[in-house]
Amino acid sequence: MKVIGITGGVGSGKSALLAYIGGHYNCKILLADEAAHRVKEPGKPCYEKLTALLSKEILHKDGTIDKGRMAAKIFSDEKLLAKVNAIIHPAVKELILDEIGKEKEKGSIRFFFVEAALLIEDGYLDIVDEMWYIYADKEVRKKRLLSSRGYSEEKIDSIMATQLSEEEFRKYCKVVIDNNGSLLEAYGQIDQELEEGMKEK
Repeated sequence: MKVIGITGGVGSGKSALLAYIGGHYNCKILLADEAAHRVKEPGKPCYEKLTALLSKEILHKDGTIDKGRMAAKIFSDEKLLAKVNAIIHPAVKELILDEIGKEKEKGSIRFFFVEAALLIEDGYLDIVDEMWYIYADKEVRKKRLLSSRGYSEEKIDSIMATQLSEEEFRKYCKVVIDNNGSLLEAYGQIDQELEEGMKEK
């Protein structure tokens, strides 16, 4: 089983390409955002720590963490955000390692994909067998985000400013999928890479 990290800037099309991969290959896909949600559920590793740090004001009536309230509480407070990240990130990594271990033991899939914008920054290079960079240039990404998510130009610029440069992504990623054109063109690049991967022993 090959473990592949999928990363790239906001609006690069990671979700659309992963949907294609999930429908065409014998694989498992784990999104870091979903893993982060799972570790915050009641009874899971981060729940008690986060409620102790941020108070019960961040909870829904049913006791689950309200993502919006939590975001509002840590927004513009860098020290608090750093404390929250120090709770969530190690737990997410542990969950991902655990899932990889389970799938390796089962031996029933060929590829395990981990997706996150911050895979490189959060130290996943030593967990994955190879890293893929989904590339699209800034103007293409901006157009997508304006139309599909309704983000303002200011919001898009502020998110892009916090992400790695194209040079940094390329430096750490073995494979670059160019997603500037049509999805069909990107699918062709993915097929080529994964079919090569299936030939490897």
